[in-house]
Amino acid sequence: MIVPRHVLGGAGYTAPSEKLNIAGIGVGGQGRGVVRHCKSENIVALCDVDEKYAAKAFREFPDAKRYKDFRVMLEKQKDIDAVIVATPDHMHAVISMTAIKMGKHVYCEKPLTHTIYEARKLTEAARETKVATQMGTQGHAHEGIRLICEWIADGAIGQAREVHTWTDRPKGWWPQGVERPTDTPPVPDTLDWDLWLGVAPERPYHPAYHPFAWRGWWDFGTGALGDMGCHIFDAPYWALKLGHPTSVEASSTEVNSETAPLASMVHYHFPARGDMPPVKLTWYDGGLKPARPPELEDGRPMGNENGGVLFVGDNGTIMAKDENAQDPQLIPRSRMEAYKQPEKTIPRSTGHHREWIEACKGGKPAGANFDYAGPLTEVVLLGNVALRAGVKIYWDAPNMRITNVPEANGFLHTEYRQGWTL
Repeated sequence: MIVPRHVLGGAGYTAPSEKLNIAGIGVGGQGRGVVRHCKSENIVALCDVDEKYAAKAFREFPDAKRYKDFRVMLEKQKDIDAVIVATPDHMHAVISMTAIKMGKHVYCEKPLTHTIYEARKLTEAARETKVATQMGTQGHAHEGIRLICEWIADGAIGQAREVHTWTDRPKGWWPQGVERPTDTPPVPDTLDWDLWLGVAPERPYHPAYHPFAWRGWWDFGTGALGDMGCHIFDAPYWALKLGHPTSVEASSTEVNSETAPLASMVHYHFPARGDMPPVKLTWYDGGLKPARPPELEDGRPMGNENGGVLFVGDNGTIMAKDENAQDPQLIPRSRMEAYKQPEKTIPRSTGHHREWIEACKGGKPAGANFDYAGPLTEVVLLGNVALRAGVKIYWDAPNMRITNVPEANGFLHTEYRQGWTL
């Protein structure tokens, strides 16, 4: 009763009955929502480079200490057990890696990283240090994705050989297919622009980048595919045990060196896995969609504005109505009504954020931990490499190498600005 719990549990141990001390990094947008989902724990610190953008989070958690530089926060505040990372994509890896090396548990928004190299290294580091991790793919905890996995395993559509995935992004959300602005408005007093740039090459501040619109710029974001792919690929990646593709090819509107294209189609070719046949997965964005399945009733929506998934098998089709694979259905409705669903064999989630909290306290790994999320992110980002390469690429996943277009390997990672390292 008098021996401290950290002596009994070892370094980094948090008893299940004790609250975590959590810090949020990037809390002006999505990060504030994630922190709110974790408010059952102690929110002890909040870090954001823009105090105006983060003002709502600061007001909501007035007892949390405030910082602009995550490095200062992690060095100065020793009581932090876990961090939530929800900055623009280009800073995910360096922040998460810094925390992991310090033994902190990490929740990081999707896509896990900005580059394939970062995803591989972050996965390896999390595995080595055994910290609890989770990527912000909320749908991984939902019922729909589990039903799809169980139906596929049950043979509901026979062998699945094609998957179609899509989103309306970036249409109506943020600009893509544009060039860099030439005017140089003043930096807002509330923003530390140098910290916002972080690892990215130096450029003048412009509201075309911050807030939110950074998603379409190669230096900061990963375009429509990177932004939504980790959500929409999640169900086929899990249900079909896809692993890594052997080749990827893409077509799109004009690709420039600054931003992702307005619209694209990306074709991934996955090899046979055990008794599962090869799969061709096609991605569509910018308002493009696959052809309507002939068995889908006239007038019935196919997905929604955020996205959708079609699994095409030898003996039928499964349709999921949104980016999180919710409400999956065999089509047509008569097929769904006649289907005797199998027993539920996959454990149900306690909740996406709760999974991570429980893992931080010594529970089982969260569903979208980095061992799962890292390879998934690699697959998603490989589509952007194919877009930028402009040709079909052949992928050697174990060696993290494009075999047929050596120069395309330059897109697997970016050079960090001086003073920054992974």
